[in-house]
Amino acid sequence: MAGGMEYGQECWCGDVVDIENNGGTLKPGSDCKTPCPGHPGYVCGGGSRLTYYAWSLTDPLYKWTYASGNDAGNYKFFVPGVVVPLITTVGINGKITFVEKAGTGPPNSTGAFELDPSLTNNFTAAWRTMRGLKTDVFCSAGLVLPDKAGRQITIGGWSGTSTFGVRLYWPDGGLGQKSVNDWQENAAEVKLQKGRWYPSAMIMSNGSMLVVGGETGSNSAAVPSVEILPKAGPVIDMDWLLRTDPLNLYPFLFVLPSGGIFVGYYNEARILDPVTLNTVRTLPQIPGNVDGPQAGRTYPLEGAAMMMPQKAPYTEPVTILICGGSTVGPSTVTDNCVSTQPENPASNWTIERMPSQRVMPCIAALPDGTYLIANGAQKGVAGFGLANTPNLNAVLYDPSKPVNQRMTIMANTTVARLYHSEAILMQDGRVLISGSDPQDGKNPEEYRVEVFEPPYALSGLPKPTFTIDNKDWAYGQSVTVTITSGSTANMRASLMGAVSSTHGNSMGQRTIFPAFSCAGNTCTVTAPPDNKVCPPGWFQLFVLDGPTPSVSTWVRIGGDPAQLGNWPVTTKNSFKLPGV
Repeated sequence: MAGGMEYGQECWCGDVVDIENNGGTLKPGSDCKTPCPGHPGYVCGGGSRLTYYAWSLTDPLYKWTYASGNDAGNYKFFVPGVVVPLITTVGINGKITFVEKAGTGPPNSTGAFELDPSLTNNFTAAWRTMRGLKTDVFCSAGLVLPDKAGRQITIGGWSGTSTFGVRLYWPDGGLGQKSVNDWQENAAEVKLQKGRWYPSAMIMSNGSMLVVGGETGSNSAAVPSVEILPKAGPVIDMDWLLRTDPLNLYPFLFVLPSGGIFVGYYNEARILDPVTLNTVRTLPQIPGNVDGPQAGRTYPLEGAAMMMPQKAPYTEPVTILICGGSTVGPSTVTDNCVSTQPENPASNWTIERMPSQRVMPCIAALPDGTYLIANGAQKGVAGFGLANTPNLNAVLYDPSKPVNQRMTIMANTTVARLYHSEAILMQDGRVLISGSDPQDGKNPEEYRVEVFEPPYALSGLPKPTFTIDNKDWAYGQSVTVTITSGSTANMRASLMGAVSSTHGNSMGQRTIFPAFSCAGNTCTVTAPPDNKVCPPGWFQLFVLDGPTPSVSTWVRIGGDPAQLGNWPVTTKNSFKLPGV
C-alpha cells in the first residue's frame, strides 16, 4: 500500500505496484516544499510532486484469502424464473415470495409469485402465481410480522395511491404442499399516513412497525418523516432526513440491545429513542473513499448493511457493518466496508478494504456467523441504466477473524446482478440469488435464479438433524432440542432473523448465537433475554455440527406484543386475521 500528498492538500493512495505500472520515479525530497494546511511544520508535496509514503511493516495492512475448490463456494443455476423480483422473502412455510415492479414482466403478470424450493426439478409445480396486489410495490419496504401466522407485508411503492400501500400475505402450505393464500390489500381503508417511495421498515422492540423516509415520487419531494404501523400518533418530521435528501433512501435500521434505534443514511448515522424517536446520539460521519470522502451508503449511492452476530451472554457491544457505496457526480464506487459499535460512545468507524469496488451489493447472513457479499457493479450508482461493469465475484466476510483479514475471495458467477437484485438465506443454508433490472441496453432483465453454495454445503459432511416441539418461545425460556443425528461435542445453535431483501437492504436481519448445551442427544437452547437483544419476530433455528448447519426450523420469539395478529380491521373484512 502506498500514498502521497501533492499541492499541499491533494491526497492520493493506491499500491506500490501502481507507481511502477504508471512510470513513476523517486525524486529528491527537497522537491517537496508545500506546507501541509493542517500542520505547516510538515510538507505535503509540491507542484507535480508527491510526498510519498509506503506501508513498510512485514505484515500488509490488509490480507485477503484466495479460496479455491470447495472452499470458494459455488454458484449454481437453481430454477428458471417467471419474474424479475423487486423483493424476495423466505416465508415460515419454507417458500420464497417474489414481488415485482409493475410493468417489469408480461402485460398480464399479477406481479407476485411463490417458489417452492423443494420442487425445482418441476418448473410448473415449483412456481405458484399469486394474486391480490392492487397497487405497485415498486421500491417498497418489506417485513415478516411477528404475528403467529408470520404474515409478510410490503409498505409504500410507486406512484400515487401505491405510495400509501400496505399489502399483506399469510403464508400457507408447507414445502411440497399446495398453497392457496394470496396477497390482500384495501387501499381505501388501510394505508400509510404519508405516501412513501423508497422507505425502510423495521419491527420495533414493542412489536410495532417503524417506517422511515422516502420520497413522493421520482426526483420529487422528500418525505422526511417517520411513522408507526399500526397507526400510533402523527408522523414525525426529521430534519436530518430533509437535509440529506435524496441521498438517504432505504436507510438502514436496527434495534440496539440498549433499546435505541440505529439509523444509517447517506454518510451519517444516529441513535433514536424508541419512544420519542428523538435523536439520542449522533455518530461520527461514516467514512467514504480516499478520493471521495463524502461517498454515501444508501440509495442511490447504494451499499448494504448488516448487524454482526450477537452471542450469549450478550455482554459485548453490538457491531454494525456497512459495505460498498458510491459518490455523487462522477461516481467513484467504494471499495471498503466500515463498522462501528454504535452503543460505545468512544467507538469510531473502522475501515476495511474490499477486494474490489462494489455499488448495489447484497449481503446475506449465514448460519455460521459469516456474511456473503454478492451482486452489484464496479462503476456508477443505483438506478436504471446508471451502473456498469458488473461485479461477478462473491466475497465471504468472517467477523471472527482479525480486522483487515476478514475477507475471502470466493467463486464467480456469469450472471450480472445489478439494480433490483437480491440475496437471501434459505432454510437449507444456501443463498438464493435473484433479480436484476438494469435497463442499460447491455445486461438483460434477469429471470434466472441461482443459489450460492457456501463451503459448508460442499464439504461432504453430513448435516446434523434435530426435532423440536416448542416453536413459540418466551424471552429467557429454556427450550429442549433433540439431536437425531450429528455429534453434540462441538454443537452450537444460531437464530437467523426473517428477512425481506431489496436494494441491498435486508430488512429484519439479525444473527444470534444463543446459549446452547447438551446432555447426550438432548440439548437446551435458551431464548434471548429481552425484546432489545431480540425484537419480537420469526427466526430460522439452525444447529451446527462444527462448521455444518442443519436445515432450519422456524421459531417465533417474543410473541406479538403489538397484537398485529388482530390488525388491520376493515369494514369489508378485507384481511384474513390470524389473531393473537
